Amino acid sequence: MERGSSESFTRMGSLGIEEEYFVVDERGRPTSGTDTLVYDHEPPAILEDRLDHELFKCVIETQTPLIERPSNAESSLLEVRRALIDHAAAHGYQVAAAGLHPLARWRELEHAEKSRYRSQLDRIQYTQHRNTTAGVHVHVGVDDADKAVWIANELRWFVPIMLALSANSPYWDGFDTGLHSARAKIFEGLPNTGMPTYFEDFEAFDAFERRMLETDSIRDRGELWYDVRPHTGHGTVEVRTPDGQADPDVVMAFVEYTHTLVTTLAEEYEDGGRTHHHRRELLDENKWRAIRHGHDASFIDRDLEGTVTLGEVVDRECERLDIDGIRQVYERESGAERQRRIREEDGADALCESLLLEC
Repeated sequence: MERGSSESFTRMGSLGIEEEYFVVDERGRPTSGTDTLVYDHEPPAILEDRLDHELFKCVIETQTPLIERPSNAESSLLEVRRALIDHAAAHGYQVAAAGLHPLARWRELEHAEKSRYRSQLDRIQYTQHRNTTAGVHVHVGVDDADKAVWIANELRWFVPIMLALSANSPYWDGFDTGLHSARAKIFEGLPNTGMPTYFEDFEAFDAFERRMLETDSIRDRGELWYDVRPHTGHGTVEVRTPDGQADPDVVMAFVEYTHTLVTTLAEEYEDGGRTHHHRRELLDENKWRAIRHGHDASFIDRDLEGTVTLGEVVDRECERLDIDGIRQVYERESGAERQRRIREEDGADALCESLLLEC
């Protein structure tokens, strides 16, 4: 069984960005294109070993190279996006991004043939068969395993904030769910997802990971699909919360916020900062509010005294961390609201076009 190690945690502040997208046809509808793009043709050099597919043949994933300096993150992201757009166009496809494609009907889409996914489909059944989700994952390097676990624990309160800001999946299987991030709820149908519990230290997390493997609860450590996790292979803290986004500026706002949060929490850990032992049930409530209300959500505050609106959290965080990206995301029309408006005003074709990848 492949295992991670505390020795993986050697680099503080590096970045890696993973994005999941939809391969779509000339009308912007999801189509089975990943065999062509991943297996049948050599991708551009920057995508070599950084291009893969997900469960469905219409969902493709990219990873940036290791980003040593945060100032290089945007150029790295854009280079990967341009390469994917060009690679797809060369073979008759386009690329779209959202938490769920509004017109994807899972019963009509093909599953990938990769043995890992066939095994998951067999074991998990219905909830994996319908899992047409696409998200953004941000990795931040941490130079100590216990520190990484502590940071992941503390990040649990913040991930509903990121989800509310990113909410970009109101439609599921063609209909309006009434939610702002239906992706988050669809994905929670899988085992080992959602809000993780608190872990005392790396030894406790490592024992959990080992026990899950030894009891055949998971086939590899990558099947711990929680919203935030210490990645024991890469030596990072990985935030897996945001919905997929066509606009790179929105992605970069979450990259900036995640990186700054992790590095600030690392300093707090080293200074003996306060540990928050939040109950998972209260954090689940905050996540539900993000799923249901998006930009209009309010949350149980971090000190568990009263509630705070998303706008108040954004102002507080931007001032505390000296960042601005998430404020710009909050002040613009949310992804979910934009999708609903475009579909109502201009129809399904315009909605599909609005989701095409930007760079």
